Amino acid sequence: MKDPRHARLAEQLVHYSVRVQPGEVVYVELKGIETLDLGREIIRAATEAGGVPFWYYNDEDVSRPFVSRASQAQFERWAAFHKRIMQDADCYIAVRGSSNPFDHKDVDRERARWYAQAYWDEVHSVRVSQKKWVVLRYPNPSMAIAAEQPTEAFEDFYFRVCGLDYARMSAAMDPLHALLCRTDRVEIRGPGTDLRFSLKGIGAVKCDGHRNVPDGEVYSCPVRDSVEGTIAYNTATMRGGTLFRNVRFVCRAGKIVEAACDGDVAKLNEILDTDEGARHFGEFALGVNPHITAPLLDTLFDEKIGGSFHLTPGQAYPATDNGNRSAVHWDLVCIQTPAWGGGEILFDGVTVRRDGRFVLPELAGLNPENLTGEGA
Repeated sequence: MKDPRHARLAEQLVHYSVRVQPGEVVYVELKGIETLDLGREIIRAATEAGGVPFWYYNDEDVSRPFVSRASQAQFERWAAFHKRIMQDADCYIAVRGSSNPFDHKDVDRERARWYAQAYWDEVHSVRVSQKKWVVLRYPNPSMAIAAEQPTEAFEDFYFRVCGLDYARMSAAMDPLHALLCRTDRVEIRGPGTDLRFSLKGIGAVKCDGHRNVPDGEVYSCPVRDSVEGTIAYNTATMRGGTLFRNVRFVCRAGKIVEAACDGDVAKLNEILDTDEGARHFGEFALGVNPHITAPLLDTLFDEKIGGSFHLTPGQAYPATDNGNRSAVHWDLVCIQTPAWGGGEILFDGVTVRRDGRFVLPELAGLNPENLTGEGA
């Protein structure tokens, strides 16, 4: 029996997120066998909208024989071919539900770097800068296990989160977007965190369901050499098949000069040594999704946690470009709600958010009760 939630979500992705127009090529990337039912509905909805869908299956277990054996020349040829496909598309929709996210864990460092450069630098740099796109996860058993939830309960949560009224959220984001655009100095304080940086002249972007689903962040980017102090992230993160907990950085003149974590510190520093830009920052964002309150070990969800922020080592986005270039873009998340230790964010000396709640009247619309309509 078809799940009607697939059809509703597909319509949202096609008509709201990427706004498919007649004749547009829609590149649909599917990762994981459980994504196929939703993929079929996306292809149907895109076709009915007059689009021309192209679909590609790309799970880690399928790509592993190539990624674990290919030479640098093979990666470069793969990137050139794949890049042409992305260039020819008008829209990109990715549904990512990896069967086993650890399938690339033992790929050697050099090949992992070549793959990251081919897949992200060559192919997806085109998508991010030139295309209409949206990326979402899929609630498969692997993801439910990582979230430590029953599969059925996790599916219900997933569709509730993804079906949020993003138009309402978008309107509530406008004052925060305007404030970020005119802010110079940012201070962040909390357990293990005492950090300062500038946003002067960088600008900001609303993420309101047109790029990620679930969505719910407004992002900017630190001036490249302005980050000073210490930061402690309290949300676990997965990178290259390795789990990292309690990542901590010391920053001087915009650069991560010391890095530690609970676990594989050598691997952490190996990632930060991928290239020169990996030890600088490419994004600062505030998470506001009211339905996501705890980490799920999935970046697409965790970076949207209401009351969180993320400060990202690596590549800057074109829309908020500080000049930093890297094959890495690693969204590391810190939650500042009381249950996670609290904290405070100040813009130009004025407290904007305390313990995960916005305290300025013009930003109150982004507090959970106002986004869900459920009352305080």
